[in-house]
Formats: sequence, C-alpha cells, structure tokens
Amino acid sequence: MTQLAEHPPIDQIWDWLHAVPDPEIPVISLTDLGIIRDVAYDGDTLVVTVTPTYSGCPATSIINLDIETALRDQGIQNIRLKQQIFPPWTTDWLTPEGAEKLEKYGIAPPTAAGGPKRCPHCGGANLEKLSQFGSTPCKAQWKCTDCLEPFDYFKCI
Repeated sequence: MTQLAEHPPIDQIWDWLHAVPDPEIPVISLTDLGIIRDVAYDGDTLVVTVTPTYSGCPATSIINLDIETALRDQGIQNIRLKQQIFPPWTTDWLTPEGAEKLEKYGIAPPTAAGGPKRCPHCGGANLEKLSQFGSTPCKAQWKCTDCLEPFDYFKCI
C-alpha cells in the first residue's frame, strides 16, 4: 500500500499566496485583491480557485503563471487553477489592508459613493474626475484641486 505524501496545510498555502503581488498593482497581493476564492486539495492535486476582476482582464494569464510559480517554488507540483466567473468579482472582496495599501501607493481605493473620498497624495477632498478610464480599465483618472496632483481611482464594481 502506497502512502500519500503529506500536503502543506491550507493555511500555509494561503500565506504563500498572500505574498504573490498583483501584476498591475504590485503593492497589493492577489489575496488582498480578493481574486483567490478558494484553496483545497482534490486528492494529491492542489486546486486554487481564481475569479478575475473582470472576464477580459489582460493580466489573467500572468496572474495564473505567478500563482503556479509561487506554489511550485514551495515544492507543490500538482496544481490545478480553476477559473470561477460566478459570482463575478466585486471590489467588496478587496481586503481593508488592500484598500490601505492602494491609498499609500497613490491609488484611491473604491468607495460605495462611486468616487474617491480624498486625494491619496495630500488627503484633500476637492476632487475632479478627468476621465472614466485610467491606467487600466478598472481605474478612472481623477485630480485633486488642492495639490493639483492627478491620481487613479480604483472603480467600485
């Protein structure tokens, strides 16, 4: 009778995944972004369920490669990435730590009001939308009229 190799605990897997940065916003991890929905073993295979921020996200293939690379670097060889598009990703899945990291990086985090609360550079509240589209499709371009600095706002989805 063959014995199954002992698997790293799921909590350890989550810790490793927490260190994988988002390729478009490297100050937040994929877990901060909330796109890694589940981690579980199916026999000897580690299944990581990923929900992209939107179905056409150009970073999806890089994200998948980064997940696989991070896990293989930890010695896990049997990996299956499962894309789950329902329920669709929402900015509600962004962790509070992720929102804080965005703001420190100069990107206003999403708000229920549909626009930034304050400038991520100076904290000013006098803001003006420049464009519905920013550096990536999930962001809009805003400007602070207090410090005159432009900034991205992570759109609420």
